Amino acid sequence: MKLAIFDCDGTLVDSQADICAAMDAAFTAAGLIPPERHATRRVVGLSLHEAMRQLHPQGAHGDHASLTQLYKDAFRARREAGHVGEPLYDGIAELIEGLAAEGWQLAVATGKSDRGLAHCLAAHGLTRHFVSLQTADRHPSKPDPSMIEQCIADAGADRHRTAMIGDTVYDIAMAKNAGVRGIGVDWGYHDPHELIDAGAEAVATSMAHLRALLGAVA
Repeated sequence: MKLAIFDCDGTLVDSQADICAAMDAAFTAAGLIPPERHATRRVVGLSLHEAMRQLHPQGAHGDHASLTQLYKDAFRARREAGHVGEPLYDGIAELIEGLAAEGWQLAVATGKSDRGLAHCLAAHGLTRHFVSLQTADRHPSKPDPSMIEQCIADAGADRHRTAMIGDTVYDIAMAKNAGVRGIGVDWGYHDPHELIDAGAEAVATSMAHLRALLGAVA
């Protein structure tokens, strides 16, 4: 059984505007100077607590927990106000539908919360295609392999026929830690050369290229 595990932010959807706005609001509410947007994009994919630890390294554990909650509150408020877009990258819906039609098992491993991922996939009508949805709510932060391990178990997939697709070095490192193939994409938040340096077997430059790379999975 072949399994394709996708990261969400920066791989399926371009959520940087929403993430940066919520991060700015969280830091402002805490009386802190918001991080540069480049710095915020660099931590997308990590669990929120780990992201806050990196963005506010001088803070204590309690500060990071507070920032995490403020971020969740800010993102929820934006969603309730109808300000969250999270558009799919062009061609993603067709790619997902095509892989499912070919008999691939599909899963998501993301730093999002359960609620955030559920909203995102439902908004784009993609939920039905995924047999496993793993989030930072129930697992250690990437690059710990826990999310991939659960995806494999849920799908009943073969490890050597499993690929992790993502846009950050955290995704690729997680794939290496789990002993599965790591495929990068160049439309997300880390540079392609970083993904190769982290151990990606290749970096897709288009949906057609990604489809071809997945087609090579034995």
